[in-house]
Amino acid sequence: MMHQMRAEYGAGGAAAGVRLWHVVRGEESVAMCGRELDPGARVREAVDWGRTPELCCHTCGAYFLREAPYLAAEHHR
Repeated sequence: MMHQMRAEYGAGGAAAGVRLWHVVRGEESVAMCGRELDPGARVREAVDWGRTPELCCHTCGAYFLREAPYLAAEHHR
């Protein structure tokens, strides 16, 4: 299953920057933690998890790790 990270914005919207990164399945707009996200929000590849200056949703991370295989080559950039 393909995953990607999708941004959650704060009260200031996209112009104010990313408040938190979530993980979604495929191109869904509902995060793995259940939060509804803007379908047009910025996305990143799932391998960027934990490599952003912004925080990542802990709950999404836990669910993601249970579904995604660990591929060492993806984690050694």
